Amino acid sequence: MKHNGELGDFLRSRRARLRPEDAGAAFTGGARRVPGLRREEVAHLAGVSTDYYARLEQGRHPHVSETVLEAVARALRLDDTERDYLFELARPRTPGPARRGPARAPRTRPAVHRMLDVLNDVSPALVINHRVDVLAANHLADALFTDFDALPYRDRNLARFVLLQPAARDLYRDWDKVAETFVAGLRLAAGRHPDDPQLNELVGELSIKVPEFHTWWASHRVDQCSYGTQRLVHPVVGELTVSYEMLALPADPDQSICLYTTEPGSPSAEALRLLASWTAPTNTPGAARPHRRLA
Repeated sequence: MKHNGELGDFLRSRRARLRPEDAGAAFTGGARRVPGLRREEVAHLAGVSTDYYARLEQGRHPHVSETVLEAVARALRLDDTERDYLFELARPRTPGPARRGPARAPRTRPAVHRMLDVLNDVSPALVINHRVDVLAANHLADALFTDFDALPYRDRNLARFVLLQPAARDLYRDWDKVAETFVAGLRLAAGRHPDDPQLNELVGELSIKVPEFHTWWASHRVDQCSYGTQRLVHPVVGELTVSYEMLALPADPDQSICLYTTEPGSPSAEALRLLASWTAPTNTPGAARPHRRLA
């Protein structure tokens, strides 16, 4: 029987963060040798036997019903993202067909490129996939972060930029928080795409080159990274705060637009307006802007 080590590690990490009072149970039993709930306490809350839960946490239970997984998720107080991740890890894996030849680079439709161009003067925008590869970017996104089009194809990736580029540590005022969130997003993607060789290569590279990566990865935190706020210190326009939203493209599986905005009338909005003006490809009225076709 093949053990599911990732499932066991995730369950143990979620169990360790809970106190009995957090889980709504007044368990007794003296001093605790491990942080968080005991296995038998989680089993009690989930309505399964201690032996069954122990085998689940040891990765020795290949077929788990959705009912049991729902009960375990409730017992461990998982949020929606963590619950979905639990189901992904517990799902039996079937090997896909062997891939022949190099992987084809994903393409972004011309209409999506035009959408990015429409946003060029008001909002930085990127098209990314589950690995946060940057498939397309408008000019304002390049000006705010980095010129992705100038990078080698392999390096056009937001996680590589944030975690590996020294400029990113200067750009993000809360770099540790932003970097840890990217790692949580990669952890979620790895659960959904365990056989993605490029994703596995990315995780391996970051684990070697980023000292903090191992601690963040071992925490088993997962994050959808669907929206949030980032504080930046830009070398041209100084400090600004941007909000980002991930907008899925239903017609293009595994592609989403990451759109950045600022509070209307705020100093951040003025800074972004200045950045758009100072770094525009051309100031000629009516001139066509180049499409950013990165993939």
